[in-house]
Amino acid sequence: MEIPMFGIPDEQFVFTVPRQGLITKSEIRVLSLSRLHLKPGQTLWDIGAGSGSVGIEAARLVPDLKVIAIEKDKEDFDCLKKNVETFGVSARFTAIHGKAPEALPEKANAHRVFIGGSGGKMSTLLDRSRQALPSDGRIVLNLATFENISEVLAWAKESGYEPDIVQVQIGRGKPLIGLHRIEALNPVWIVTIDLACRIQKREKP
Repeated sequence: MEIPMFGIPDEQFVFTVPRQGLITKSEIRVLSLSRLHLKPGQTLWDIGAGSGSVGIEAARLVPDLKVIAIEKDKEDFDCLKKNVETFGVSARFTAIHGKAPEALPEKANAHRVFIGGSGGKMSTLLDRSRQALPSDGRIVLNLATFENISEVLAWAKESGYEPDIVQVQIGRGKPLIGLHRIEALNPVWIVTIDLACRIQKREKP
């Protein structure tokens, strides 16, 4: 049996070229997937899916994993659908064109949630994710702005969780007139919220 590749090269996905922002780069994708702790038979929500690279790679790697991916931009959603077909994961993949959390199936549950885009509704998405997840569920976020990381940290503190935070700066080698240089990608925060790890609040004496 063929073992699926881990860290599918970005160029194998169809994604919107002029903006080039709506694909989770392979290096970031590998780290994010490792923090989701996915298991066979689980359901993963991929919110702000863009081209679908995270959900698609997860579906290829984890047996019987079901993915619900939601993307609000029509052009990116079209890329998502093409990628789902290309990588042969359509049987376990539900792609939704709409805004989260409104377009998520009502009362739907998940075991893991990946948030790659919030559409300005970060706290609402986190509330909805916590509602859908079991007590040992996990939320993994990729964040690129100070505003989003600030909102996530405020939500985690208010909700009693201690997030795991990794700031990643990737550089890729590029040829330069017979030589090579490093071209930096945008830095990303990978934030993991493990619902099983709540902060024990100390009682006042």
